Amino acid sequence: MKTKNMYVELRSQFHKDNYVFFTLAILASLFLGLIGMGISWITGELIDTASGTGTWSVPDLVLITVGMASFFLLSSLLNYYSQPRYIRRAMRNYKETLFRKLTQKNITSFRTESTSAYLSALTNDCTSIEANFLEKEFLFIYRVTCLFGSIAMMLFYSPLLTLIAVGVTFVPLLVSLFSGKKLASEEVKVSDRNRSFTATISDCLHGFSVVKSFRAEASVSELFAKENAKLEGQKFTRKKLQILISTLGQLSGMLAQTGVFFAGTYLAISGHGLSAGNVIMFVNLMNFVIQPIADLPGLLAARKSSLALIRKIAASLEQSAWSGGDEKIHKLHGSISLDHVSFAYEEGKEILHDVSFDFEAGRSYAIVGGSGSGKSTLLNLLLSGACGAQYDGRILWDDTDLREASSDSLFEQVSSIQQNVFVFNSSIRDNITMFRDFPEEEVHAAVSRANLQELIDERGTGYLCGENGNGLSGGEKQRISIARSLLKKSSVLLADEITAALDAWTAHRVSSDILDLTGITRIVVTHSLEESLMRRYDKILVMRNGRIEEEGTFDELMNKGGYFHALFTVAA
Repeated sequence: MKTKNMYVELRSQFHKDNYVFFTLAILASLFLGLIGMGISWITGELIDTASGTGTWSVPDLVLITVGMASFFLLSSLLNYYSQPRYIRRAMRNYKETLFRKLTQKNITSFRTESTSAYLSALTNDCTSIEANFLEKEFLFIYRVTCLFGSIAMMLFYSPLLTLIAVGVTFVPLLVSLFSGKKLASEEVKVSDRNRSFTATISDCLHGFSVVKSFRAEASVSELFAKENAKLEGQKFTRKKLQILISTLGQLSGMLAQTGVFFAGTYLAISGHGLSAGNVIMFVNLMNFVIQPIADLPGLLAARKSSLALIRKIAASLEQSAWSGGDEKIHKLHGSISLDHVSFAYEEGKEILHDVSFDFEAGRSYAIVGGSGSGKSTLLNLLLSGACGAQYDGRILWDDTDLREASSDSLFEQVSSIQQNVFVFNSSIRDNITMFRDFPEEEVHAAVSRANLQELIDERGTGYLCGENGNGLSGGEKQRISIARSLLKKSSVLLADEITAALDAWTAHRVSSDILDLTGITRIVVTHSLEESLMRRYDKILVMRNGRIEEEGTFDELMNKGGYFHALFTVAA
């Protein structure tokens, strides 16, 4: 899929199941655009009737005015009914599709990207797209209707004065063309600053505990203040430009309108077939010519900048939107085999070097080693092998190469538990089931096997966990993640340093909970070398400098007196 296709798909969401409201809103904008011409015509005819040169009686003009007012009300009601509904559905479709496409990105790609880009796309950029694209879409139609309708009406009454009117609008046209390009540039700069500002807020809030621990409140506040100043400074520059453009547009518009007034008066006096009412009508129509000329470049520029925002997020979504191969993998029966696997995040900086090992189904494995030894990288590669991760060698799930496997089927069979378990601000049950429906007996079994029953008895399944689970302890969140895996019926459980932030007692209980599980392959990266736990693993892999230095049971490694023995002795 090319970026253009993603861009087209995102744009198509505005009209998906929305053509009726879109068509009605266009018709309302067209009708409202014609009202101005009617008002200008009535004004001119009233003046001519008052001066005794008109062709319409006052009662006739009153009836026409009432009819026009009724037409205006009907058009306004049509606009009131259709435009908000169109915009509501368009933005819902767009944001939901954008978010769904985001969830389809592979893990490897997402981990290397800044989430602030997507936060900004779903908040600031969506606000800009709604205001500068969807809403102004109908303003554009209204302005175009006014412009060409007014010019057509002016040509009908006096081609000569119309030619003069077009001439005096040359200056407003130049002002609007120049201002439209400048304003579009400033809009993009503001969007970029919003993105940077969002990233700063996200960093400060996610790192709140670190800020408090190191008493860095003043420094972080200063960092926030600097980014805020840059954003507000950029918005200040944009606002000044908007005011300048508005002032120049109004000035040039007044000069153009005054010029037409003088020219029309001269033509009326000199007997060129224009009445006083025609001159006033021309002056009024000039409003509907100058305003569109002043606005249209800006409207086009706003539209262009909004489409650029859609293209930008489409390009980000397109990067590594990998769904894997066609082979569907099933419950692990044999083993996950690493065959001479090497991996590097950057070219020339290899993290894993020629790793070969078989993780047999249903057994438990501990991966240990010093910091930077490749433990977590190895675990991550097992999860992202079917997601387009670039590595040398082969990773086989039973007999299926993960490069040929469907990523969806891999995620069905593998569950991953991280050190920081994410918990939604929803009920305990929702967080266990991940908002899906399961039979009650299956939920109860998962709760029981994950040792969550005590929490359920105390607080109930409907207990709200709070933002990111701030109403739960670290151990409780880890047990919820274990229950998720059990309920999902994964055949492989990957756990990465899940006890690092827990106290010793809780860490021991959570590790024991995982080791107590049966019928599931458990691969655990851990820094803890507690003997009672190490003895329970079927095999221990000792990583060093991206290689498997040693492997075996606890007793085998201790009797060997090698690297593991040294690590264990230091830890003790």
